[in-house]
Amino acid sequence: MTRNAHILVVEDEANIRSALVTMLEKLGHKVQGAGTAEEALALLEHTKADLVITDLRMPGLGGMEFLRRMKEHAPETEAIVMTAFGSIDTAVEAMRLGAYDYLTKPIDRDRFHIVVAKALERRALAQENKQLRERLETQTRFDQLAGESEPMQRVYSLVDMVADSAVTVLLTGESGTGKELVARAIHHRSARAGGPFVTMNCGALPENLFESELFGYEKGAFTGAMTTKAGRFELADGGTLLLDEVGELSLKSQVDFLRVLETKEFRRLGGTKVITVDARIIAATNRNLEEAVKQGLFREDLYYRLNVVPIRLPPLRDRGDDIPLLADRFLREFAAQHHREPKDVSREAMRLLRLYAWPGNIRQLRNLMERLVITVKDPAIQPEHLPEEIQASKEDARTMVVTLGSSLEEIEREAIQRTLAEVTNHREKAARLLGISLRALQYKIKEYGIRD
Repeated sequence: MTRNAHILVVEDEANIRSALVTMLEKLGHKVQGAGTAEEALALLEHTKADLVITDLRMPGLGGMEFLRRMKEHAPETEAIVMTAFGSIDTAVEAMRLGAYDYLTKPIDRDRFHIVVAKALERRALAQENKQLRERLETQTRFDQLAGESEPMQRVYSLVDMVADSAVTVLLTGESGTGKELVARAIHHRSARAGGPFVTMNCGALPENLFESELFGYEKGAFTGAMTTKAGRFELADGGTLLLDEVGELSLKSQVDFLRVLETKEFRRLGGTKVITVDARIIAATNRNLEEAVKQGLFREDLYYRLNVVPIRLPPLRDRGDDIPLLADRFLREFAAQHHREPKDVSREAMRLLRLYAWPGNIRQLRNLMERLVITVKDPAIQPEHLPEEIQASKEDARTMVVTLGSSLEEIEREAIQRTLAEVTNHREKAARLLGISLRALQYKIKEYGIRD
């Protein structure tokens, strides 16, 4: 039997209640007793229970109504109902409301132990499944960032460090680098994961709508305000608010937002009631806010309020090692979505993908992979299937692209050839750059038949 469970016994007859509490405590459980349904509901307001054992016939609020309210408040809590032998139909109805099982009075000790054990086992299994789903969801959220390169490892490290705090985070990086995905990863790794994740695109709102969208409005606050509406800040209470493109806010909107950021208090447009919220703020921008501050386009005090923990997302051109992983993931995703056969990327096509600068970053790569899934009939994507601008990609003389599947000999030969070309065949310099002795370099040149 599962031990150390929290159990609530609801029974108006004191002797029966005391006997059940004693039996359960001897089994190693933490047990509370309540003489009425009203008392039990009050206890459940402040304490979570793994199992509630309740009589169906009680003075005041009946057991059926208690069960209904209890399940509305805590649907994950298991329930066992107790009833007289002649009221089996009522017990069956209680099971339709969510009770796990029923016991007939007088209570049989052996059956009592069995039913309680099974109910707690189901509760434990449900908890394990919930935790597993949460872990999988969190892992999936993080996996959406898909990257094993050193720049992304630094991002992961920062996400893990800030997730469990309430500190404000500023995400910077070019458009399409995955700032919203990082914000979601922070949220889903935090204690606020069960709360809402609310986004607001500051760049899409004209100045006159910013206040009503962020703070909400009361009915009649302006022409067309037919009902009261909660703003994004209020909707994010207990969770996370992502302010995307925060660098696009007007100076007036920056003042309004700074005041709320400092106090966490505001009034809806047209309202007088002060509303307090507990929302974690994550801001994101593709603008250089330091430059915007120097130019007088962004308030310095707001910048420092937002920039408590900055996380810069690297552009895709700095994450060459991640491109094969991302491309494969997107190809599989869209093949399943569009009911197409999965495709591979040929070695030469992958070389070109890694050479390309990707001005649109991950978003551009994702869109291209979807297009290729639809338009390419061959099982492997070849260079000719790629857009002209990618086919025309040129290699930097100091850059070496390693394609997955290349042998160590191929990689070593190319590294030596490129290093020799860079130092105009000066073997001693090449050996120093490669970190090997001159004799070892000469041996490799001869082994691979390299002409210098």
